[in-house]
Amino acid sequence: MSVITISRQYGSEGDWIAAQVAQALGYHLVDKALIGQLLAEYGLVEFDREYEVIPTFWERFDAQRERQRQQMTDLLNRVMQTLAWHGHTVILGRSGFAVLRPFADVLNVRVQAPMATRVARVAAWQGLSPAEAEALVVESDRVRDRFIRSFYETRWDDADAFDLVIDTGKISVEMATAWIVQAAKALDERPATDAPAAAALTVDPILAKAVAQALACER
Repeated sequence: MSVITISRQYGSEGDWIAAQVAQALGYHLVDKALIGQLLAEYGLVEFDREYEVIPTFWERFDAQRERQRQQMTDLLNRVMQTLAWHGHTVILGRSGFAVLRPFADVLNVRVQAPMATRVARVAAWQGLSPAEAEALVVESDRVRDRFIRSFYETRWDDADAFDLVIDTGKISVEMATAWIVQAAKALDERPATDAPAAAALTVDPILAKAVAQALACER
């Protein structure tokens, strides 16, 4: 009952790979919208807005904001852990790797590509000039890195935080999908160890019910 987190750079095609992995394994794909839905149900409707403007968010920090940051982090952690406890999930972004790194039954994947490759892809996808596409890619990287550093005190691009790092500048999306699927199946077949498992977590039953409803699936 493994869980997969996929952290990706903008333009790396990580979203497409995540969807294909979920389809191949018959897993739930957990994306920004579903996580936002769960957070909103628990009263944190501002989360996505704050995430997208994180530099401004930190520049106007005060004691109240410090408490809000801790509340946001705690709630996001609980949602991520409950999704992992539910199992059979591919969690796309939203700091999944930082929250679930300690668990033996979680496969943490990073999908990346060279800047020039990502800029070319984004320019083609959105009909932008190279300069416009590069500005979008750079800003996306900055926001995501700032969020992870601020909330979890770890680097977004630290290879040591992941079990598998894939460069789609060299590796096709089809091969990347196959590698992740194979790794997840191998993780499921590993003998049990003393390491903590997400499947053994004790979670809030109300949040567990909300997750089951959002996924339309009972654990």
